[in-house]
Amino acid sequence: MRSPLTRRGFLAAGSGLAAATALPALSGCSALAAADSDPDTLVVHSQLGTTAPGSPTYLAALKRFREENPGLEVRNLVNGDDLAQVYETSRLARKEADVVMVNLYDKTLAWTDVGATVDVKEYLDGWGLRARVRPEALTAWTDGEGRVRAFPYFATNWPVAYNRELLDRAGVDTIPTTGDELIAAARRLRAKGIAPVTVGGNDWTGQKLLAQIIQTFLSEDEARHVYTTGDFGGRGAKEGIDYFVALRDAGVFADKAQGLISDSMTTQFNTRSAAIVSQMSSGLAKVPEEVARHTEVGGWPLAPGAAHDKPTILRTYTLIGFWISPNGRKKIEHVERFLRFMYRPETVSRFIEESGRDMALRSDTVSTGFPLVAAAQRLGDDVSQVLLPDVYVPPAASQPLITATSTSFTRGTSAAKVRATLEAAYRSV
Repeated sequence: MRSPLTRRGFLAAGSGLAAATALPALSGCSALAAADSDPDTLVVHSQLGTTAPGSPTYLAALKRFREENPGLEVRNLVNGDDLAQVYETSRLARKEADVVMVNLYDKTLAWTDVGATVDVKEYLDGWGLRARVRPEALTAWTDGEGRVRAFPYFATNWPVAYNRELLDRAGVDTIPTTGDELIAAARRLRAKGIAPVTVGGNDWTGQKLLAQIIQTFLSEDEARHVYTTGDFGGRGAKEGIDYFVALRDAGVFADKAQGLISDSMTTQFNTRSAAIVSQMSSGLAKVPEEVARHTEVGGWPLAPGAAHDKPTILRTYTLIGFWISPNGRKKIEHVERFLRFMYRPETVSRFIEESGRDMALRSDTVSTGFPLVAAAQRLGDDVSQVLLPDVYVPPAASQPLITATSTSFTRGTSAAKVRATLEAAYRSV
């Protein structure tokens, strides 16, 4: 589906956001103002640099790049979840960074279409870097017009982590692979005062798990249709919603899951308060060693008649890419040097070895220091992959879907109400 955001809409929306956007969150307004004025400064806007997974490795890479390029200053601007909004505001002022490191989701889906960033296909090919990219990643970053939105970089596996020690304590002998087994395990865990499945039902983590469960009865093509159009009325989508509601009302999810967020979810699992979590690889990398050694990774349990023959996981190659801005095109020689450096096998390997990151680039390196990440990489044919809906959900529906997620995780909400709430998220599209 073509994004409803037009160039005029982008400009109008950005002007309304300007007053509310926290520009000081960048490394100072003066840094932003210099973004396109200094030909010997490369400005990179990213979420890496503070506590985000991979930040120490990234900062070390910047240090090495600066040492190799003494005549080129590199300025790293850092934002968190508001990066896309801050970038759009800076672009309106024509003071945007040269390179942006962010995922393909929500606002960013429209950037290349409205000229906020440039098609990088000619650079990917011209610089000879296409062969470094996994084919699945290149497909994911290519839009319907054949444009490559950004240089792919971070990927992620998204399995389900099971604390074997807590399951044993509750008398659960095997990792659940069916819905009935999961419900039985949840009852045993609750009897021991242990939360079964912890989930951020009030943010994106819950939205992803809900989407995963709904896809239990959907093929990939059917799931793509559902999340592109918001049509949850087909038989498979209805069965998936019914399955979710049955699990929820049987007590599978932690108490008050509709109010939890990713941080509380992670805390519950990492402190042994909950036995099961659906966790992306960057989160698996942060599981404490004393918990990780008792943890197994697998997929989400299936229901009878599922469209998949094995428990499911999510996987995506669009976690972080290097987007080139119109300002970056003016400094394309500097951008080329930077991206060639970041694409080097040794640079990629350090992210895998030091930070436990999954990469969208080809590499034989394995996350040996992050056993759960490595275990997720080895799952292979033991699990079935379902669709991560991010690149198919229209930007206008992304945040409403998170609100719908909280409603869905509220116990007692009927399947019909869950469906109506999900479909309502698409009304403004």
